[in-house]
Amino acid sequence: MAISFIVTGVVWRWLMNPAQGDRVSGLTLIFDKLGLDFLINQWHGTPTWGIAAVAIPAVWQMSGYTMALYLAGLRAVPESLREAARVDGASEFQVYRKVIMKLIRPVTLSAIIILGHISLKVFDLIIAMAGKQVALDVPSIYMWTTTFDGFFFGRGAAIGIVLLLSVAVLVIPYLWYTLRQEADS
Repeated sequence: MAISFIVTGVVWRWLMNPAQGDRVSGLTLIFDKLGLDFLINQWHGTPTWGIAAVAIPAVWQMSGYTMALYLAGLRAVPESLREAARVDGASEFQVYRKVIMKLIRPVTLSAIIILGHISLKVFDLIIAMAGKQVALDVPSIYMWTTTFDGFFFGRGAAIGIVLLLSVAVLVIPYLWYTLRQEADS
């Protein structure tokens, strides 16, 4: 989480690059050594693998943040509640399902909202990985190509407003829920 999507994109572009000049590198070298030649391709240049080529680095970068959220949520669950559930005869699976998962539901909601709005506006990771040769049709790339490659500035601004409203649809109910929970407690 401490590094930017630009750095992540550049590193993963190096990893996913099928060849650099006359030498093989990154994942291509690993696939070649393991005999998995069918996996060697231009990851970000094909529509089939393009979204996976972006999703893998995004998941890699955001997984630490998500784990930190869940760790904080798990530490906030009092041990006395776990003990009480065990005394009542709950199995360890039931303790997690009925007690812990219900208590960390706000953490899950927070993670979904935060990761959802980041995924809607991901632009820098895609450009750092693929540049203009991207075979993805995501809203932020569509806005860029419409505005700066097609010179339709009004249409690009409208796409930006739709992106803003999409993020607002995710964030405003979350904020309302959070404020309501704080007011009730």
